[in-house]
Amino acid sequence: MSDRGQQLDPAFVLHRRPYGETSLIVDLFTLHHGHFSAVARGAARPRSQWQAELQPFRPLRISWSGRQSLKTLGHAEATAPALALAGDRLYCGFYLNELLLRLLTEADPAPDLFSAYLDTLERLAAGSAALEPTLRRFEYRLAGELGYGISWDRAGDTGEPVQPERYYAFHPAQGVLAEAPGPVGGIPGEHLLALAADELDNQAVLRLAKRLMRSLVDHLLQGRPLHSRRLFVRQGRSE
Repeated sequence: MSDRGQQLDPAFVLHRRPYGETSLIVDLFTLHHGHFSAVARGAARPRSQWQAELQPFRPLRISWSGRQSLKTLGHAEATAPALALAGDRLYCGFYLNELLLRLLTEADPAPDLFSAYLDTLERLAAGSAALEPTLRRFEYRLAGELGYGISWDRAGDTGEPVQPERYYAFHPAQGVLAEAPGPVGGIPGEHLLALAADELDNQAVLRLAKRLMRSLVDHLLQGRPLHSRRLFVRQGRSE
C-alpha cells in the first residue's frame, strides 16, 4: 500500500525492535492486509512522534510502501488511547501478540480475527471479563482462522454426534475422537457439549478447555517456545 492517496488501514503493533541507530522494525497486524513487518524510519529518535504511537495495544491507522517482505512505514496515527492493560491482563496481551506473531502467515488478510483480537483486548482492558475464558475463546478463533477449527459436538473419526454419557479423546490435528486414541483422553461427552455451547462458567469445563487448547496451540507452534508463557510462570500461573 502506498503511503499517499490511499485509505489508511486500521492496525496494531504486535512487537517492535531497534533497527540501526534511529529506526525501528515494527511487526504489525492490520485489518485488511494481515500481519507484516515494516521499518519505521527515524522512529527511535527521542523527539519522534512515533515513539509514543508505535506501542502495542494502541489502535492505529497506517500506510506503508514496498513490495518486499520488509515494508517501509509511511504514516501512522493513533485513533484512540492505548488500551490500558496491567498485571495479568498485560501478560495476556503479550500472549495474544506472540501467538499472532508466531502463527499468522505473512500478509494473509484475516479481518474476522482482527475484530476478535480488538474485542479481546477491549475485554481485557475493561477489567470485568474473566481472563481464562477470554483467552480460550481467542485461541479457538485463532485456530479456526488457521484451518484447525474444532467441532466439539461431533467425533472426527466417526462423524457421529458426541453423546453426553460417553468418554472421548482429543488429537489437535483430528479433533474429538470417539474410537481412536489421542494425547488427551477420558473426556466426558457432557463437557464437550458444554464447550460446543460456549459454557465456560463451569470450572470443570474451563479446565478441560485449557487442556485442549494448550494441546492445540502447542501443535500449531511445532515445538517453538512462547516467551510470554514465562511471565505467567513467574507469577505462579499459566496462560
